[in-house]
Amino acid sequence: MSDEPQGEPRDEPEALDLTVPELLVGVRLDRALSMLTGLARAESAAMVQRGEVALDGRTQRKGSVPLVVGQRLTATLPAPDPGDVAPEPGVDVRVVVEDPSFLVVDKPAGLVVHPGAGHRTGTLVAGLLARYPELEALGDLDGAAAHRPGIVHRLDRGTSGLLVVARTPAAYAALRDQLAARTMSRVYLGLVEGDVVDDVGVIDAPIGRSQRTPTKMAVRSGGRPARTGYRVVRRLEAPVRTLLELRLETGRTHQIRVHLAAIDLPVVGDAVYGVPEPALGRQFLHAARLAFDHPFTGERVEVDSPLPPELGGYLNDLD
Repeated sequence: MSDEPQGEPRDEPEALDLTVPELLVGVRLDRALSMLTGLARAESAAMVQRGEVALDGRTQRKGSVPLVVGQRLTATLPAPDPGDVAPEPGVDVRVVVEDPSFLVVDKPAGLVVHPGAGHRTGTLVAGLLARYPELEALGDLDGAAAHRPGIVHRLDRGTSGLLVVARTPAAYAALRDQLAARTMSRVYLGLVEGDVVDDVGVIDAPIGRSQRTPTKMAVRSGGRPARTGYRVVRRLEAPVRTLLELRLETGRTHQIRVHLAAIDLPVVGDAVYGVPEPALGRQFLHAARLAFDHPFTGERVEVDSPLPPELGGYLNDLD
């Protein structure tokens, strides 16, 4: 097992993967890309010319191509510009633990943690800065950035649940060290398609950017080491699905979703690595438990988050 730091924020290219809606029918590809991502028109056009944009899996090099409803538009977007983030009081932030040195936030599905290509506003960071303006200073720390001040680890947009945010430089360093040393515990609840044979297990497989579809991650040789532990919580028969407790031992991009899809057990509702679930409207993945040592007292901090109503109700309907 690698001793490198695991799971800390990294500025990597982001992915755009969507089905063209009626609103964009007939719109030029480069203009639509600019509208969707917030990138300048010239930058969007340059991405197309470099072959970084595809329609239905075919690389496009002409920005003038008009979009057709139902097409799959994919692109590898540039890493986010580490510029300043404006505070946004209108962003609803649920803080469940407020300590002078850190915050524990319970993030809803659909909320992006920090700004990036395609998500310049309306982020968790913008909401936090409105309530805790002192966080802005943490963007200047080593290993940090202005667009994610205090962010120790992240959750996907479609994943709900707990994450910790540092409020001071010392707390940021201490929490990052715990993440690297794997003494910070992150446990998820995920519902997967199919039956998990073993009650307990570990998926140990390297993850890197997909060579076939650059907007996705994949299990592949040459990727970064990744380990996900799991335990069966409940088995459902109609349809056959399994509720799992999942424990991150590393923190790669989309790790849980990629690992489960690789063993033909995709997360229910995962439109990227599995299939959408219209009755749910999101992926069934929730960061349910977070535990770490207090940055100064050393006491163990343990926080639990129950399944949000939409996940709990969906699960009950399957029983």
